[in-house]
Amino acid sequence: MNKRVRAVCLSLAVLFIGMYLCNSQVNQIDKMESNDQKIHIFSSNLRQAPLHTMALGPGLINLSPADQFSTYQWGLKNDGELRLVEMVSKFKAVDDLYSGPSSFGGGHTQQPGPNDYESKVTKAVPGIDINIQPAWELYDKQSEKRSVIVAIIDTGIDINHRELKHAIWTNPGEIDGDGIDDDENGYIDDIHGWNFYSGNNQVFTGEEDSHGTHAAGTVSAARGNYGIAGITDNHYVKIMPIKALGGSEGIGSPSKVIEAIRYAEANGASICNLSMGTTAYSKELADTIHNSNMLFVVSCGNGGVSGLGYDTDEHPVYPASLPYDNVISVANLLFDGTLSEDSNYGAKSVDLAAPGTYILSTIPDNSYGFMSGTSMAAPMVTGVAAMLYSYRKDLSLLEVKSILISSSKKTDALAGKTVSGGLLDAYGALTWGQ
Repeated sequence: MNKRVRAVCLSLAVLFIGMYLCNSQVNQIDKMESNDQKIHIFSSNLRQAPLHTMALGPGLINLSPADQFSTYQWGLKNDGELRLVEMVSKFKAVDDLYSGPSSFGGGHTQQPGPNDYESKVTKAVPGIDINIQPAWELYDKQSEKRSVIVAIIDTGIDINHRELKHAIWTNPGEIDGDGIDDDENGYIDDIHGWNFYSGNNQVFTGEEDSHGTHAAGTVSAARGNYGIAGITDNHYVKIMPIKALGGSEGIGSPSKVIEAIRYAEANGASICNLSMGTTAYSKELADTIHNSNMLFVVSCGNGGVSGLGYDTDEHPVYPASLPYDNVISVANLLFDGTLSEDSNYGAKSVDLAAPGTYILSTIPDNSYGFMSGTSMAAPMVTGVAAMLYSYRKDLSLLEVKSILISSSKKTDALAGKTVSGGLLDAYGALTWGQ
């Protein structure tokens, strides 16, 4: 590894735990849940204190040699070399499991002191990844593939990021900058999606859109060109950026998410990533999802009272716990093959697990950063769902869901914790039934 790459990767390996996004773009970390009675992203539920990590492996050769930061993309390929050394809190801060009748998350934290931490080492287990390399090889050999539009309803997306600019959906019926609703869909100059949070066509507004940008990179960052590798081939899979969450806490109202869902489907999206949730049930949101023809991939949430994940069969989280055929609920798997301690689970309500801890992906201003949580696991499933739907033109979206569950790699650690009892397997999905 050359000095420049080593320096960048070492800086990437210094993370900060907390409720808010860090000032440093490279050291970007997730937001925690908010006490506001609104939607919130399901990112890391980590605490306000410094965390130092050193991620080693799995190695450039296992992904794309041209992608310098792919050394750290363990979620796509893990040969067992990954080591995570971290300072972890000796106690769990108390936060509210339920924080209001329509809350999307919630909680308060205590500020730990310098002596409230101890070191912890987590070692990877070979093969705990999404098995992407053979899936890429198989996909690339397919001569006829379906074009797929994936809606990412989240904070905004940096559509000019070098990894993403060729993966962004463009509205074919709209003329950029003419101030006219050319396609008469109710939105003026919605060239690359819409901002429902602010009511305009600005799908990227700055640092507050790191969460959505990170999700987009996992799904469709350019493969073999720059810093990392996304799951899908962006010649066939396009991202539709839809901003429904915003502000310093990454929140938004259920009504805006409903509008966003309707917009996505009306404008051609077939798969929708929702890395967000609430403990409160909204009948209108549930009905909107139930009546949609899209496939929804949803993060199942990052714990509650003690910072530990809980059983969503008993304490539902929405929309992940909606019992509909077109919803896939996703938990967060660690690289040692166990569920992250703050990931929710449910033998009936959570479908499968995917890598979600210290995932390296895109953040604004052509930068990269680690993020953790079920918010990061969901885009893994979204990416493979889009890849499979593109690869198998004979499949329906409901069949895509069925195959993702059936083809998952079964593990003892996930037995009784998810419907499938398994980990997302890209190659297994592409070859299922063949």
